[in-house]
Amino acid sequence: MTITQPDLSVFQTLESEVRSYCRGWPTVFDRARGSRMYDEDGHDYLDFFAGAGSLNYGHNNPVLKRALIDYLERDGVTHGLDMSTTAKRQFLQTFQDLVLRPRDLPYKVMFPGPTGTNAVESALKLARKVKGREAIVSFTNAFHGMSLGSLAVTGNAFKRAGAGVPLVHGTPMPFDNYFDGAVEDFLWFERLLEDQGSGLNKPAAVIVETVQGEGGINVARPEWLRALAELCERQDMLLIVDDIQMGCGRTGAFFSFEEAGITPDIVTVSKSISGYGLPMALTLFKPELDVWEPGEHNGTFRGNNPAFVTATAALETYWTDGSAMEKQTRARGEQVEQALISITEENLADIKEYRGRGLVWGLEFHEKERAGRIAKRAFELGLLIETSGPESEVVKLLPALTTTGEELDEGLRILARAVRETA
Repeated sequence: MTITQPDLSVFQTLESEVRSYCRGWPTVFDRARGSRMYDEDGHDYLDFFAGAGSLNYGHNNPVLKRALIDYLERDGVTHGLDMSTTAKRQFLQTFQDLVLRPRDLPYKVMFPGPTGTNAVESALKLARKVKGREAIVSFTNAFHGMSLGSLAVTGNAFKRAGAGVPLVHGTPMPFDNYFDGAVEDFLWFERLLEDQGSGLNKPAAVIVETVQGEGGINVARPEWLRALAELCERQDMLLIVDDIQMGCGRTGAFFSFEEAGITPDIVTVSKSISGYGLPMALTLFKPELDVWEPGEHNGTFRGNNPAFVTATAALETYWTDGSAMEKQTRARGEQVEQALISITEENLADIKEYRGRGLVWGLEFHEKERAGRIAKRAFELGLLIETSGPESEVVKLLPALTTTGEELDEGLRILARAVRETA
Protein backbone atom coordinates (compact mmCIF):
# COMPACT_ATOMS: atom_id res chain seq x y z
CA MET A 1 0.00 0.00 0.00
CA THR A 2 1.08 3.60 -0.51
CA ILE A 3 1.26 5.50 2.77
CA THR A 4 1.53 9.28 2.81
CA GLN A 5 3.54 10.89 5.56
CA PRO A 6 1.09 11.58 8.43
CA ASP A 7 1.30 14.65 10.63
CA LEU A 8 2.84 13.28 13.83
CA SER A 9 4.27 16.57 15.04
CA VAL A 10 2.07 17.05 18.11
CA PHE A 11 2.82 13.52 19.31
CA GLN A 12 6.55 13.94 18.78
CA THR A 13 6.81 17.35 20.43
CA LEU A 14 4.28 17.12 23.24
CA GLU A 15 3.87 13.46 24.15
CA SER A 16 6.45 11.81 26.40
CA GLU A 17 9.33 9.76 25.01
CA VAL A 18 7.84 6.79 26.89
CA ARG A 19 5.39 6.18 24.04
CA SER A 20 6.09 2.85 22.35
CA TYR A 21 3.53 1.17 20.08
CA CYS A 22 3.07 4.30 17.99
CA ARG A 23 6.75 4.20 17.05
CA GLY A 24 6.29 0.86 15.31
CA TRP A 25 3.07 1.98 13.59
CA PRO A 26 3.80 5.52 12.38
CA THR A 27 0.34 6.58 11.27
CA VAL A 28 -2.68 8.26 12.85
CA PHE A 29 -5.54 5.84 13.37
CA ASP A 30 -9.03 7.26 13.02
CA ARG A 31 -11.58 4.44 13.31
CA ALA A 32 -11.84 0.70 13.76
CA ARG A 33 -14.37 -2.08 13.30
CA GLY A 34 -14.01 -5.79 13.89
CA SER A 35 -10.48 -6.89 13.00
CA ARG A 36 -9.58 -3.79 11.00
CA MET A 37 -8.24 -0.35 11.85
CA TYR A 38 -8.25 2.63 9.49
CA ASP A 39 -5.94 5.60 9.53
CA GLU A 40 -7.01 9.16 8.77
CA ASP A 41 -6.01 8.72 5.12
CA GLY A 42 -8.32 5.75 4.74
CA HIS A 43 -5.71 2.97 4.65
CA ASP A 44 -6.90 -0.18 6.37
CA TYR A 45 -4.86 -2.50 8.56
CA LEU A 46 -5.70 -6.02 9.63
CA ASP A 47 -5.26 -6.07 13.40
CA PHE A 48 -3.45 -9.11 14.83
CA PHE A 49 -2.70 -7.15 18.02
CA ALA A 50 -6.21 -6.60 19.41
CA GLY A 51 -5.26 -4.00 21.97
CA ALA A 52 -2.63 -6.32 23.49
CA GLY A 53 -5.44 -8.79 24.09
CA SER A 54 -8.02 -6.25 25.29
CA LEU A 55 -10.22 -6.64 22.23
CA ASN A 56 -10.97 -10.36 22.05
CA TYR A 57 -14.33 -9.54 20.42
CA GLY A 58 -12.90 -7.02 17.96
CA HIS A 59 -13.10 -3.24 17.67
CA ASN A 60 -16.48 -1.61 18.23
CA ASN A 61 -18.31 -4.91 18.37
CA PRO A 62 -21.84 -3.92 17.27
CA VAL A 63 -23.70 -5.91 19.96
CA LEU A 64 -21.55 -4.51 22.74
CA LYS A 65 -21.66 -0.99 21.27
CA ARG A 66 -25.46 -1.06 21.15
CA ALA A 67 -25.66 -2.10 24.81
CA LEU A 68 -23.25 0.70 25.77
CA ILE A 69 -25.06 3.38 23.76
CA ASP A 70 -28.44 2.37 25.19
CA TYR A 71 -27.04 2.53 28.73
CA LEU A 72 -25.48 5.98 28.21
CA GLU A 73 -28.56 7.37 26.50
CA ARG A 74 -30.75 6.53 29.48
CA ASP A 75 -28.26 8.27 31.81
CA GLY A 76 -27.07 5.06 33.42
CA VAL A 77 -24.53 5.55 36.20
CA THR A 78 -21.06 6.05 34.70
CA HIS A 79 -18.88 6.42 37.78
CA GLY A 80 -19.90 4.58 40.89
CA LEU A 81 -16.84 3.78 43.04
CA ASP A 82 -17.93 0.52 44.68
CA MET A 83 -21.56 1.55 45.10
CA SER A 84 -24.22 -1.01 44.22
CA THR A 85 -25.64 -0.29 40.77
CA THR A 86 -27.93 -2.11 38.38
CA ALA A 87 -25.03 -2.47 35.90
CA LYS A 88 -22.79 -4.08 38.51
CA ARG A 89 -25.55 -6.39 39.72
CA GLN A 90 -26.29 -7.58 36.20
CA PHE A 91 -22.60 -8.22 35.52
CA LEU A 92 -22.07 -10.15 38.76
CA GLN A 93 -25.15 -12.29 38.21
CA THR A 94 -24.23 -13.00 34.60
CA PHE A 95 -20.61 -13.77 35.48
CA GLN A 96 -21.76 -16.19 38.16
CA ASP A 97 -24.32 -17.89 35.90
CA LEU A 98 -22.26 -18.16 32.71
CA VAL A 99 -18.68 -18.42 33.95
CA LEU A 100 -18.30 -19.48 37.58
CA ARG A 101 -21.14 -21.97 38.14
CA PRO A 102 -20.68 -23.99 34.92
CA ARG A 103 -17.02 -24.48 35.89
CA ASP A 104 -17.79 -25.18 39.56
CA LEU A 105 -15.57 -22.27 40.61
CA PRO A 106 -16.44 -20.89 44.06
CA TYR A 107 -14.73 -17.52 43.71
CA LYS A 108 -15.59 -14.24 45.36
CA VAL A 109 -15.22 -11.25 43.01
CA MET A 110 -13.21 -8.15 43.85
CA PHE A 111 -13.02 -5.01 41.72
CA PRO A 112 -9.50 -3.77 42.54
CA GLY A 113 -9.16 -0.92 40.04
CA PRO A 114 -9.32 -0.53 36.28
CA THR A 115 -6.13 -2.24 35.05
CA GLY A 116 -4.35 -5.56 35.17
CA THR A 117 -1.60 -4.37 37.46
CA ASN A 118 -4.28 -3.27 39.97
CA ALA A 119 -5.54 -6.85 40.01
CA VAL A 120 -2.04 -8.23 40.53
CA GLU A 121 -1.25 -5.77 43.33
CA SER A 122 -4.43 -6.72 45.19
CA ALA A 123 -3.71 -10.43 44.69
CA LEU A 124 -0.22 -10.10 46.14
CA LYS A 125 -1.48 -7.98 49.02
CA LEU A 126 -4.24 -10.48 49.82
CA ALA A 127 -1.86 -13.47 49.71
CA ARG A 128 0.52 -11.75 52.12
CA LYS A 129 -2.34 -10.81 54.43
CA VAL A 130 -3.76 -14.34 54.47
CA LYS A 131 -0.44 -16.12 55.02
CA GLY A 132 1.34 -13.51 57.10
CA ARG A 133 4.45 -13.78 54.93
CA GLU A 134 6.13 -11.36 52.53
CA ALA A 135 7.85 -13.49 49.90
CA ILE A 136 6.24 -14.21 46.52
CA VAL A 137 7.68 -16.64 43.96
CA SER A 138 7.35 -15.83 40.26
CA PHE A 139 8.93 -17.32 37.14
CA THR A 140 11.61 -16.51 34.62
CA ASN A 141 10.37 -14.26 31.78
CA ALA A 142 7.16 -13.44 33.66
CA PHE A 143 5.31 -10.18 33.14
CA HIS A 144 2.70 -9.04 35.67
CA GLY A 145 2.46 -5.27 35.36
CA MET A 146 4.28 -1.96 35.72
CA SER A 147 3.52 -0.85 39.28
CA LEU A 148 6.11 -1.68 41.93
CA GLY A 149 4.58 -4.83 43.40
CA SER A 150 3.88 -6.23 39.95
CA LEU A 151 7.37 -5.31 38.72
CA ALA A 152 8.88 -7.20 41.66
CA VAL A 153 7.43 -10.42 40.20
CA THR A 154 8.24 -9.50 36.57
CA GLY A 155 11.33 -10.92 34.89
CA ASN A 156 12.15 -8.40 32.16
CA ALA A 157 15.32 -6.53 33.14
CA PHE A 158 14.48 -3.41 31.11
CA LYS A 159 11.05 -3.01 32.70
CA ARG A 160 12.39 -3.76 36.20
CA ALA A 161 15.10 -1.12 35.82
CA GLY A 162 12.43 1.53 35.28
CA ALA A 163 11.30 1.17 38.90
CA GLY A 164 14.23 3.25 40.18
CA VAL A 165 14.04 1.58 43.62
CA PRO A 166 14.86 -1.91 44.88
CA LEU A 167 12.20 -4.49 43.96
CA VAL A 168 11.93 -6.72 46.98
CA HIS A 169 10.16 -9.80 48.35
CA GLY A 170 10.03 -11.54 44.97
CA THR A 171 12.04 -14.63 44.01
CA PRO A 172 12.15 -16.04 40.45
CA MET A 173 12.09 -19.75 39.68
CA PRO A 174 12.51 -21.54 36.31
CA PHE A 175 9.40 -21.57 34.11
CA ASP A 176 8.37 -24.76 32.33
CA ASN A 177 11.12 -26.06 30.01
CA TYR A 178 13.54 -23.33 31.06
CA PHE A 179 16.32 -25.94 31.07
CA ASP A 180 15.07 -27.65 27.88
CA GLY A 181 13.86 -30.69 29.82
CA ALA A 182 17.29 -31.39 31.34
CA VAL A 183 16.16 -30.72 34.93
CA GLU A 184 13.26 -32.35 36.75
CA ASP A 185 10.31 -29.99 37.21
CA PHE A 186 10.51 -27.98 40.48
CA LEU A 187 13.62 -29.86 41.69
CA TRP A 188 15.40 -26.62 42.58
CA PHE A 189 12.27 -24.92 43.93
CA GLU A 190 11.26 -27.72 46.29
CA ARG A 191 14.80 -28.30 47.50
CA LEU A 192 15.09 -24.63 48.46
CA LEU A 193 11.76 -24.80 50.28
CA GLU A 194 12.84 -27.80 52.33
CA ASP A 195 16.41 -26.68 53.08
CA GLN A 196 16.55 -24.54 56.21
CA GLY A 197 19.85 -23.12 54.98
CA SER A 198 18.68 -22.13 51.48
CA GLY A 199 18.02 -18.49 52.30
CA LEU A 200 14.58 -18.61 50.69
CA ASN A 201 11.96 -17.13 52.98
CA LYS A 202 8.78 -19.21 53.07
CA PRO A 203 6.64 -17.74 50.27
CA ALA A 204 3.07 -16.61 50.78
CA ALA A 205 2.21 -17.44 47.19
CA VAL A 206 3.37 -18.35 43.73
CA ILE A 207 2.19 -16.29 40.75
CA VAL A 208 2.23 -17.75 37.24
CA GLU A 209 0.98 -17.19 33.69
CA THR A 210 -0.12 -20.36 31.89
CA VAL A 211 1.18 -18.77 28.67
CA GLN A 212 3.76 -16.03 29.04
CA GLY A 213 2.61 -13.44 26.52
CA GLU A 214 5.12 -10.61 26.97
CA GLY A 215 7.80 -13.16 27.88
CA GLY A 216 7.80 -14.71 24.41
CA ILE A 217 4.70 -16.95 24.11
CA ASN A 218 6.09 -19.57 26.47
CA VAL A 219 3.41 -22.23 26.95
CA ALA A 220 3.28 -24.19 30.20
CA ARG A 221 2.33 -27.83 29.86
CA PRO A 222 -0.84 -28.93 31.71
CA GLU A 223 1.18 -31.49 33.69
CA TRP A 224 3.64 -28.77 34.78
CA LEU A 225 0.76 -26.60 36.00
CA ARG A 226 -0.78 -29.53 37.87
CA ALA A 227 2.57 -30.28 39.52
CA LEU A 228 2.87 -26.62 40.51
CA ALA A 229 -0.61 -26.65 42.06
CA GLU A 230 0.28 -29.80 44.03
CA LEU A 231 3.56 -28.26 45.19
CA CYS A 232 1.74 -25.16 46.43
CA GLU A 233 -0.72 -27.30 48.37
CA ARG A 234 2.05 -29.40 49.94
CA GLN A 235 4.08 -26.37 50.94
CA ASP A 236 1.17 -24.20 52.21
CA MET A 237 1.53 -21.55 49.49
CA LEU A 238 -1.30 -19.91 47.58
CA LEU A 239 -1.40 -20.33 43.82
CA ILE A 240 -2.14 -17.15 41.84
CA VAL A 241 -2.82 -17.49 38.12
CA ASP A 242 -2.39 -14.26 36.18
CA ASP A 243 -5.02 -14.63 33.43
CA ILE A 244 -5.02 -10.99 32.42
CA GLN A 245 -3.94 -11.53 28.81
CA MET A 246 -4.67 -15.25 28.38
CA GLY A 247 -8.13 -15.32 29.97
CA CYS A 248 -11.54 -14.48 28.50
CA GLY A 249 -11.23 -17.25 25.90
CA ARG A 250 -7.83 -16.40 24.44
CA THR A 251 -6.52 -19.97 24.73
CA GLY A 252 -9.91 -21.60 24.03
CA ALA A 253 -11.59 -22.12 27.40
CA PHE A 254 -12.73 -19.00 29.26
CA PHE A 255 -9.88 -19.39 31.77
CA SER A 256 -6.52 -20.54 30.47
CA PHE A 257 -5.97 -22.88 33.43
CA GLU A 258 -9.05 -25.00 32.71
CA GLU A 259 -7.15 -27.34 30.39
CA ALA A 260 -4.85 -28.29 33.28
CA GLY A 261 -7.78 -29.14 35.54
CA ILE A 262 -6.59 -26.95 38.41
CA THR A 263 -8.42 -24.46 40.63
CA PRO A 264 -6.07 -21.62 41.59
CA ASP A 265 -6.56 -19.92 44.94
CA ILE A 266 -6.51 -16.47 43.30
CA VAL A 267 -7.02 -15.43 39.65
CA THR A 268 -6.40 -12.02 38.11
CA VAL A 269 -8.50 -10.99 35.10
CA SER A 270 -8.50 -7.78 33.06
CA LYS A 271 -7.96 -6.73 29.42
CA SER A 272 -10.90 -8.40 27.59
CA ILE A 273 -13.21 -8.86 30.58
CA SER A 274 -15.01 -5.62 29.62
CA GLY A 275 -15.26 -6.92 26.05
CA TYR A 276 -14.95 -3.45 24.55
CA GLY A 277 -11.55 -2.20 25.58
CA LEU A 278 -12.93 -0.26 28.54
CA PRO A 279 -10.75 -0.39 31.68
CA MET A 280 -11.90 -3.13 34.04
CA ALA A 281 -10.20 -5.73 36.23
CA LEU A 282 -11.21 -8.52 38.59
CA THR A 283 -9.42 -10.34 41.35
CA LEU A 284 -11.09 -13.68 42.02
CA PHE A 285 -10.36 -15.76 45.10
CA LYS A 286 -11.68 -18.64 47.15
CA PRO A 287 -14.22 -17.53 49.80
CA GLU A 288 -12.04 -18.54 52.75
CA LEU A 289 -9.44 -16.02 51.58
CA ASP A 290 -11.84 -13.08 51.80
CA VAL A 291 -10.28 -11.54 54.91
CA TRP A 292 -10.35 -7.93 53.71
CA GLU A 293 -11.56 -5.18 56.02
CA PRO A 294 -13.99 -2.73 54.32
CA GLY A 295 -11.99 -0.22 52.30
CA GLU A 296 -8.66 -1.92 53.03
CA HIS A 297 -7.95 -1.99 49.29
CA ASN A 298 -9.80 0.49 47.09
CA GLY A 299 -9.53 2.79 44.09
CA THR A 300 -11.53 5.65 42.60
CA PHE A 301 -12.15 3.96 39.25
CA ARG A 302 -12.96 0.42 40.35
CA GLY A 303 -16.65 0.97 39.55
CA ASN A 304 -16.55 1.50 35.78
CA ASN A 305 -20.23 0.91 35.08
CA PRO A 306 -20.04 1.24 31.27
CA ALA A 307 -17.48 -1.58 31.40
CA PHE A 308 -19.91 -3.68 33.45
CA VAL A 309 -22.51 -3.15 30.71
CA THR A 310 -20.25 -4.24 27.85
CA ALA A 311 -18.83 -7.12 29.92
CA THR A 312 -22.34 -8.43 30.51
CA ALA A 313 -23.20 -8.11 26.82
CA ALA A 314 -20.01 -9.97 25.88
CA LEU A 315 -20.78 -12.85 28.24
CA GLU A 316 -24.39 -13.11 27.07
CA THR A 317 -23.37 -12.98 23.40
CA TYR A 318 -20.36 -15.29 23.37
CA TRP A 319 -20.49 -17.48 26.47
CA THR A 320 -24.14 -18.50 26.89
CA ASP A 321 -23.28 -21.59 24.86
CA GLY A 322 -20.15 -22.38 26.80
CA SER A 323 -18.50 -24.52 24.13
CA ALA A 324 -19.22 -22.65 20.89
CA MET A 325 -16.64 -19.88 21.32
CA GLU A 326 -14.09 -22.34 22.67
CA LYS A 327 -14.49 -24.65 19.67
CA GLN A 328 -14.23 -21.75 17.24
CA THR A 329 -11.09 -20.43 18.91
CA ARG A 330 -9.45 -23.84 18.85
CA ALA A 331 -10.33 -24.26 15.16
CA ARG A 332 -8.91 -20.82 14.35
CA GLY A 333 -5.82 -21.73 16.36
CA GLU A 334 -5.30 -24.85 14.27
CA GLN A 335 -5.59 -22.68 11.17
CA VAL A 336 -2.84 -20.40 12.49
CA GLU A 337 -0.67 -23.34 13.48
CA GLN A 338 -0.86 -24.88 10.00
CA ALA A 339 0.21 -21.58 8.47
CA LEU A 340 3.11 -21.27 10.92
CA ILE A 341 4.20 -24.80 10.06
CA SER A 342 4.35 -23.81 6.39
CA ILE A 343 6.24 -20.60 7.18
CA THR A 344 8.70 -22.54 9.34
CA GLU A 345 9.30 -25.18 6.66
CA GLU A 346 9.95 -22.43 4.12
CA ASN A 347 12.40 -20.67 6.47
CA LEU A 348 13.83 -23.63 8.35
CA ALA A 349 17.27 -22.11 8.84
CA ASP A 350 15.91 -18.83 10.21
CA ILE A 351 13.10 -19.84 12.56
CA LYS A 352 14.02 -21.31 15.93
CA GLU A 353 10.50 -22.34 16.97
CA TYR A 354 6.78 -21.61 16.66
CA ARG A 355 4.55 -22.10 19.69
CA GLY A 356 1.15 -21.15 21.10
CA ARG A 357 -2.36 -22.14 22.16
CA GLY A 358 -5.77 -21.07 20.95
CA LEU A 359 -5.32 -17.67 19.32
CA VAL A 360 -2.00 -16.63 20.80
CA TRP A 361 1.07 -17.67 18.80
CA GLY A 362 4.69 -16.76 18.46
CA LEU A 363 7.50 -17.23 15.94
CA GLU A 364 10.98 -17.10 17.45
CA PHE A 365 13.98 -16.33 15.24
CA HIS A 366 17.65 -17.25 15.66
CA GLU A 367 18.55 -13.69 14.65
CA LYS A 368 16.87 -11.73 17.41
CA GLU A 369 16.51 -8.47 15.44
CA ARG A 370 14.60 -10.25 12.68
CA ALA A 371 11.28 -10.16 14.54
CA GLY A 372 11.31 -6.36 14.67
CA ARG A 373 12.02 -6.10 10.95
CA ILE A 374 9.16 -8.50 10.20
CA ALA A 375 6.73 -6.45 12.31
CA LYS A 376 7.84 -3.29 10.47
CA ARG A 377 7.41 -4.88 7.05
CA ALA A 378 4.03 -6.34 8.06
CA PHE A 379 2.83 -2.85 8.95
CA GLU A 380 3.90 -1.58 5.53
CA LEU A 381 1.86 -4.42 4.02
CA GLY A 382 -1.22 -3.64 6.14
CA LEU A 383 -0.89 -6.00 9.14
CA LEU A 384 -0.50 -4.98 12.80
CA ILE A 385 1.64 -7.40 14.82
CA GLU A 386 3.97 -6.86 17.74
CA THR A 387 7.06 -8.55 19.10
CA SER A 388 7.60 -10.12 22.51
CA GLY A 389 10.27 -11.91 24.50
CA PRO A 390 13.10 -10.47 26.64
CA GLU A 391 14.95 -9.28 23.52
CA SER A 392 11.89 -8.78 21.27
CA GLU A 393 12.95 -11.88 19.39
CA VAL A 394 9.46 -13.35 18.95
CA VAL A 395 6.80 -12.26 16.46
CA LYS A 396 3.55 -12.34 18.42
CA LEU A 397 0.12 -13.05 16.90
CA LEU A 398 -2.88 -12.01 18.97
CA PRO A 399 -5.89 -11.67 16.64
CA ALA A 400 -9.41 -11.09 17.95
CA LEU A 401 -11.36 -14.27 18.69
CA THR A 402 -14.00 -13.01 16.28
CA THR A 403 -11.55 -12.75 13.37
CA THR A 404 -12.98 -14.67 10.41
CA GLY A 405 -11.21 -17.56 8.73
CA GLU A 406 -10.75 -15.42 5.63
CA GLU A 407 -9.20 -12.59 7.64
CA LEU A 408 -6.86 -15.04 9.34
CA ASP A 409 -5.74 -16.38 5.96
CA GLU A 410 -5.18 -12.84 4.71
CA GLY A 411 -3.08 -11.87 7.71
CA LEU A 412 -1.08 -15.07 7.64
CA ARG A 413 -0.27 -14.55 3.95
CA ILE A 414 1.00 -11.06 4.79
CA LEU A 415 3.08 -12.51 7.62
CA ALA A 416 4.61 -15.13 5.30
CA ARG A 417 5.49 -12.40 2.82
CA ALA A 418 7.02 -10.21 5.54
CA VAL A 419 9.17 -13.15 6.68
CA ARG A 420 10.36 -13.80 3.12
CA GLU A 421 11.10 -10.15 2.42
CA THR A 422 13.18 -9.61 5.57
CA ALA A 423 15.52 -12.57 5.11
